[in-house]
Amino acid sequence: MSQEQWTAVDSYIADLFLGHDAALEAALTSSAAAGLPAISVSPTQGKLLHLLARLQGARKILEIGTLGGYSTIWLARALPADGHLISLELDPKHAEVARANLDRAGVKNAEILLGRAADSLQQLVLEKRGPFDLIFIDADKQGYSDYLQWSLKLSRRGTLIIADNVVRNGGVADPANTDANVQGIRRFNEVLAAEKRVTSTAIQTVGSKGYDGLAFILVTAD
Repeated sequence: MSQEQWTAVDSYIADLFLGHDAALEAALTSSAAAGLPAISVSPTQGKLLHLLARLQGARKILEIGTLGGYSTIWLARALPADGHLISLELDPKHAEVARANLDRAGVKNAEILLGRAADSLQQLVLEKRGPFDLIFIDADKQGYSDYLQWSLKLSRRGTLIIADNVVRNGGVADPANTDANVQGIRRFNEVLAAEKRVTSTAIQTVGSKGYDGLAFILVTAD
């Protein structure tokens, strides 16, 4: 199968099950106009995150990596009226675009913390802002293994952690691959596989975003 076919099938699924959503489409348009990289989750992946958050009964969500706020909107919409989402973003420009997108979408239950994710995560631990019911990791790949450890500090038994981009176009299967992002994900996968406090798996995905994968992690011990 080709990238063209994967994209066509994604479009078919999105048209069938997602329909037209002006706020989400505007978030992608404004992000592109601001020069943000086109690396948000796809619409079908966004809907998957939304469904998983609802299945989890999530009231508190943590997102590591905001970008333009596209996935943030999907996740925030899954929360009950008294729910809350915290999203972490390093780049001030990205955070500015994301806040505008959230405002346009009518999202009132999300806050964006600006700064290095490691610093923000440490502060969340110190302030005892956890535990979170769902955590979505979609930031710099070299930091994933550290983000996993911080996420566990902000979790409870039953927390669902989801990590994006864990296959890297198949590059993770090649230990000789020297790409820094691939090596970062390989470290993450190895740390995750050895972690005794969780049960987890990773699945390969194809679609409009190409060939990659998602890791699903259930915290089973405090």
